[in-house]
Amino acid sequence: MNFATLDLNLLRVLDALFREGSTIKAAARLGLSQSAVSGALSRLRHALGDPLFLRQGNRLVETDYAARLKGPLHEELERLEAMLSPPSAFDPKAASGTFRIAASDFFAELLMPQLADLLHRTAPGIRAQLVDLVPYDYVQSLERRNADLALIPDMTVPEWINRQPLFRSPFRVIARASNPSLAGLDGAPVMPIDIFCALHHVLFSPEGNLAAMGDAALERVGRRRQVALTVPVFSGVCRAVSESDLVALVPAQLANKVATTFKLRVFEPPMEIEPPLIVGIWHKRSDNTPFAKWTRERIFQLMEALDEESQ
Repeated sequence: MNFATLDLNLLRVLDALFREGSTIKAAARLGLSQSAVSGALSRLRHALGDPLFLRQGNRLVETDYAARLKGPLHEELERLEAMLSPPSAFDPKAASGTFRIAASDFFAELLMPQLADLLHRTAPGIRAQLVDLVPYDYVQSLERRNADLALIPDMTVPEWINRQPLFRSPFRVIARASNPSLAGLDGAPVMPIDIFCALHHVLFSPEGNLAAMGDAALERVGRRRQVALTVPVFSGVCRAVSESDLVALVPAQLANKVATTFKLRVFEPPMEIEPPLIVGIWHKRSDNTPFAKWTRERIFQLMEALDEESQ
């Protein structure tokens, strides 16, 4: 292949074919006729010396060679778009697209309602999606473009990932107000450690683990608790506590948010637990992409208040 003579417009056609898997849909995406896309594909096959796609039923299937081009080609086109698009060109009111946030359902309560209101008022064409935060797969979800931003406890990340500290998330103990074990604790800010260890606990754990930071903190003071139930979502933890005599350790911001709704009492834990730092991480390839940068910054601004709410 002679790169100097290659029509770079053909690469946009190839990217559209990767995305759509159909010459008809790729043509609609690019505002071209199907025959123009088919002609471009023929030229690409000749220039690259590979069939690129094989027809399978009603769709096009990539060859192995084409599959190796798919991710790198899209990244390079995004880099060119970011390089050629000055920040002043971004107009949120006219923008459209989807921004995916990988995070626990903590953020369904503490972020998404406010984000929905902000986007409705300032960027009605932008859609935000909260997607499952798969344990141990945070970085890979960004690399695979399954998410544009992940909100996670602080961790070591590769050099191609950017990181923004957001807020610290101390723990609180929640229990239903009618829990008989709480009799006599009116006005007590801290749950006594004997009661805390005697009660059965619900543990938030997407992986189904039976121990977490609270157990490590208890071990440091020579105590243990009884985990009776694990739940992969915080909403399930709060619901289980509200309908039983179980208790749970949850982030302070969430406890304060849902206490009235679920008729819960909130206590400080009886042992010291270092509040985890919550950070936002994203792939550096979207650092200067106007759409992604604007949306990230709005999300970070909304979360500035969470440190204050934990006090």
